[in-house]
Amino acid sequence: MTRTADRDLTLGLATRAVHAGQEPEPLAGSVTLPIFQTSTYVQEGIGKNRGYDYARTVNPTRQALERNVAALEGGTHGLAFGSGMGAIHAVLTLLSAGDHVVCGENVYGGTHRLMDKILSRIGLTFTFVDTREVDTVAPALTPKTKMLFVETPTNPLMRLADLAALGDLARGRNLLFVVDNTFATPVFQRPFEFGADIVLHSTTKYLNGHSDMVGGIVAVKRDDLAEQLQFIQKSVGAVPGPFDCWLALRGTKTLPLRMKKHDENGRRVAEWLAADRRVQTVFYPGLPSHPQHDLACRQMMGFGGMLSIETGSLERARRIVERTRLFALAESLGGVESLIGHPATMTHAAVPPAMRQAMGLTDGLVRLSVGIEDADDLIADLDQALGS
Repeated sequence: MTRTADRDLTLGLATRAVHAGQEPEPLAGSVTLPIFQTSTYVQEGIGKNRGYDYARTVNPTRQALERNVAALEGGTHGLAFGSGMGAIHAVLTLLSAGDHVVCGENVYGGTHRLMDKILSRIGLTFTFVDTREVDTVAPALTPKTKMLFVETPTNPLMRLADLAALGDLARGRNLLFVVDNTFATPVFQRPFEFGADIVLHSTTKYLNGHSDMVGGIVAVKRDDLAEQLQFIQKSVGAVPGPFDCWLALRGTKTLPLRMKKHDENGRRVAEWLAADRRVQTVFYPGLPSHPQHDLACRQMMGFGGMLSIETGSLERARRIVERTRLFALAESLGGVESLIGHPATMTHAAVPPAMRQAMGLTDGLVRLSVGIEDADDLIADLDQALGS
């Protein structure tokens, strides 16, 4: 089990990003943690080892990443997985057949697919609701409900869940409160401070930040949850390789710096788009026009680089995403480079069309992951792509 050191939790966020979970390598004193590219470890005798026996169970490079991200979130244990979906699957397998989950309706399409198409076949049940208001969540709870699962901000409509209110609700009903913190990152949002039991990320996105690996991670504060998740991690074996862990750990070192630039650019681009008559609506919590802007200011320390726009039609959306030059048309988000996507046919294609329409995820919606380039260049790119 990978537990953060008490010292790490007392340091500032930027210091934790660089140092938490890592010590100079003892053989040569290397400042950068080595990539422990091994599948097994020599044991000193029967039942005697140095804390490492087999790499599916534990790897020093993976261990450092787990401790680092747990410390950034303010957790005490971290568990890394081979993808963000692997992390979500592990969390959901804490449950048993017959258990019920209330989940935000506007979650990542892969999350919805996993719940609705796979885990529902083995006895778990799911209800998808609008998590913007506690009043829409509470009626969905049943005696069999064991977990409340939310994203905030949501992908791609940028809706917020009131973490403090939902944390109180989950505590009062003895539910596991799970928060996908991928969009905000621990730089801008700390769900544990609002009552979350489990915080997870796709490390593929902002934590890594360079679009060169795939991974996921779970952070917890409770020892019992850590023990259960570690058993699942070891038993299922959906673990990341050491090189991917090393890449993610390299990324977290600069996370606070990158997120400040993503936030600066995100605000600039959102403000420019909101003033442009060629765009119908801009979905960005950092805009005063966002219906939950006050909540964003209360529970977030920044608004980041994710935003969406309503263009009015599939034809117009297609023209925009195929005309950008700096914004690359691609899946994923959170890298240093700017990306643009069409959720209805890309990230959320697995969500039933009727459900997409009901929540406002239209064919004209375009999602932007604003990178760290010069904001003026990004705005000029969008300007020419929007056309006349």
